[in-house]
Amino acid sequence: MEGHSDLRQATLTWLRQAHDLPRIPQLITDTELALLPQWEEISNAVVLAAPYAQHRDLYTKSDGDRLPSSRTLLGSSGLGDATRLIAQAVTVPETEIADRFVAYCTAPAPASEDWLLLNADLPEGTRIPLGHYTLQTFTPDELRQMGPAPAIHDLQPGKLDLRLLVGAPFLHARHPERKSTRGTRWFGAHGPRPEAQHWRALLPLILWNPEPLRVDAVFDVERGRRFGLRTHDVPTTITVHGFGEDEEEVEVRDTGAFSVDPAEVPALNAFCLAVTARIEAVMAGESSNGVRKARARRLERAARHVLRAYQRTFSHYVWPEEVDELHLDYVIALEALLASPKASHNDITTRFKERASALFLTPDIRERAGTAAAAAYKARSTYVHGDVVNGPPDHADHRERNKAQARWEQEKLHELHRLRRFTLQVTLRWLILTPSNSTDLWKLVDDAADDDARDKAVGEPLRAFFTATPPRRLPDDLPQ
Repeated sequence: MEGHSDLRQATLTWLRQAHDLPRIPQLITDTELALLPQWEEISNAVVLAAPYAQHRDLYTKSDGDRLPSSRTLLGSSGLGDATRLIAQAVTVPETEIADRFVAYCTAPAPASEDWLLLNADLPEGTRIPLGHYTLQTFTPDELRQMGPAPAIHDLQPGKLDLRLLVGAPFLHARHPERKSTRGTRWFGAHGPRPEAQHWRALLPLILWNPEPLRVDAVFDVERGRRFGLRTHDVPTTITVHGFGEDEEEVEVRDTGAFSVDPAEVPALNAFCLAVTARIEAVMAGESSNGVRKARARRLERAARHVLRAYQRTFSHYVWPEEVDELHLDYVIALEALLASPKASHNDITTRFKERASALFLTPDIRERAGTAAAAAYKARSTYVHGDVVNGPPDHADHRERNKAQARWEQEKLHELHRLRRFTLQVTLRWLILTPSNSTDLWKLVDDAADDDARDKAVGEPLRAFFTATPPRRLPDDLPQ
């Protein structure tokens, strides 16, 4: 306690002396601050209150010795920014800054966490468990508390305007065994793509609401020390309020099409719990042999391809040159779930259609599902085998040709969105119906030879699930 008291007093003295520093920020960089005589008092107090053996992250090696790191203690803690603000005559709560700096130095190092910012809009106060993850929204003040110096967050140069993140959904998960990577991680050269790495948390959300959901940023958080999201990681747009002389442009976060009303949160919570339990039951087979292990691989591969397509969909827009590739992603996901091992090509084509349609409950919807599966697989084969993909009709007049091109691209986009919704329906039904034993779903469906057998194997479990934990919109083959 004595060491903590000395550190707090040394910090308060440091902040009070900051009033006498030059008011030009360029003259008081962290490097320059560490050369001041008063810094030695802070450094000595840190050694006493937070020795190297217990707080190695605060130290650096210099000439063979371990010394308190001025880069960490001034830069990462916010003490350097507070010092510069005081020097520029900005009012700063010095006592609070000193207390937070003491806590920064003496508290146990927090666990590193993955945080994913999603392009969706959820009500304030949302908190939904998703296995190892939590889906949560935060107030600006709650987000300030994630950093080391919340009292000056809004005054620090280049800091993110946290008001942009009201209603922003974050998926977060702790990784106590991992060292901090100190920065936003996004589609780098190392490691799996984030939407694939975190598929277990993302899949229940897109199964509840088929509107496109993307990951805007993946970053590290160390609570009480660092909130790694940066300004340019938050996609924004400009909205205009008022008219004429009262017109005002306001920067807001670009949320996309995925949104949740406050009244829907309990239903979303129940659905996510149910689907997560089924995902975990399937993935428990990763360490098994035979059918259960293959089943876990199938689900993971299907989810990765679905999420890969989602990540390349901006709201409902897809780059025209990528439509065929995204189509292929969805069909690969369907094949992973519906194909049987060692089936011949002809058998795969036939069974693909039959098994997809068997997962639906009414004759007309089954027929539509079979048609959709057959068309999707045919388009997949055309693309994969290098055959000519039909384009828009040709016209001699360039204006008519451009119109035909636009109509053709729009229809392809509509087909892709229909395939997305169909793929999600099949994925959800696969999760609901897949048995926990060594019998796979394809065999269960194939063996249901008549209507009674199919209703027992497919109809009863689906109706029970959709009655207890429905998605945002009930499927067309269920009573509305």
